[in-house]
Amino acid sequence: MMDTLFQLADMLLFVLMAINGLYLLVYSLASLRPLRRLDVPDSRHDDPASLPRKHRFALLIAAYREDGVIRSTVAQCLRQDYPRELYDVVVISDHMQPATNEALRAMGATLLQVDFEKSTNTKSLRFALEALPQHVYDLALIVDADNIIPTDYLTRLNAAFSRDEVMAVQTHRVAKNLNTNMAYLDAISEEINNSIFRHGHNALGMSSALIGSGMAFRYDLFRELMLSNTSVGGFDRVLEMKLLYRRIFIYYMPDLCIKDEKIQQTHNFYNQRRRWLAAQYDSFAEFLHKLPSALRARNWDFCDKLFQQAALSRVLLLGFVFVIALLTLLLQPAWALKWWVLLGVVALALACAIPRRYYTWRLLRAVCLVPWSFLLMVANLFRIKEARHRFIHTTHGIPASDGQQSESEHDDSQQPQAKGGI
Repeated sequence: MMDTLFQLADMLLFVLMAINGLYLLVYSLASLRPLRRLDVPDSRHDDPASLPRKHRFALLIAAYREDGVIRSTVAQCLRQDYPRELYDVVVISDHMQPATNEALRAMGATLLQVDFEKSTNTKSLRFALEALPQHVYDLALIVDADNIIPTDYLTRLNAAFSRDEVMAVQTHRVAKNLNTNMAYLDAISEEINNSIFRHGHNALGMSSALIGSGMAFRYDLFRELMLSNTSVGGFDRVLEMKLLYRRIFIYYMPDLCIKDEKIQQTHNFYNQRRRWLAAQYDSFAEFLHKLPSALRARNWDFCDKLFQQAALSRVLLLGFVFVIALLTLLLQPAWALKWWVLLGVVALALACAIPRRYYTWRLLRAVCLVPWSFLLMVANLFRIKEARHRFIHTTHGIPASDGQQSESEHDDSQQPQAKGGI
């Protein structure tokens, strides 16, 4: 009797994880297909005289204690080849030093100062949207305080939004630094997400996932959805669910890059992933009640996103499948084969999603951190409640003495590189 129960439990667990693994593989393989470029005018705009007007941008930067990185980010935002009178760089300064605030004003940024007792990006963005004039801007662009954008970034976004059907765009976030093995692993992790949840989804006609920065929206739409957003962490997940429930498609631009600082130390990885896990499962709980109506309306984008919120993260799935495969091999060898096959499926999905440029000897050193990352993620499962009640800030700033790889050595903002399989 006990053997039968254990076998049923084994099969049920396998089916659940196999669905997760096959899901990753399908979208990973789909990411090998190229996407059409949004910033190339369509046939309606071949005549230069028929090109639409340039949009007015609000670049929104929520900056909590970001004195070490915010100036370089704002400086790069102000170097756009886009008409200067058509965009404002709006910094929501939360607990930053007076000297930093004065420097930002002198640079030409629009500075909004807040002093929240419990700070979150959601609160900062909502404050900005309420403080800024409502009908001045056409597009909202979200930039993190540590991001770096190329000089043609706004020009290319403007071209993408010249298409009437485009309401929301996620650009390609790439690593700003590869100075530690943890940063290298974090960069690979983000590229896997880019491949599966953004490129692969768009390739199969599904919406891209949002990522928190490097994302642009029609301003009035963004304002409406954000003013009702009360998330502590992961405002982008709630925003995404709201967009998809309205059947608003999210486009991905894989060849328009924005640089983002990667996690360099283990403790920062632990804190960041705890915040992400809390946001993931809170988003699932918040929107689960909308599933029946989404199914009736055949809103597959929303259903797909809800599945993502319920699914295990890649490192947890890989780790759990390996542990179960090993245990069954030792305790019930007859049950083990299917688990090792599933482990191969998950590994193949992740390998196909990694861009070819990351297949270096450093990849082996980064992979050695995966078991430790898995243990940290398991520990985070027991500390999600803490992240639900306070925003867990990730410290930014790359130590100059830490062997940082220069941007010229890893300049993803200029030209995307092909992804390779195994």
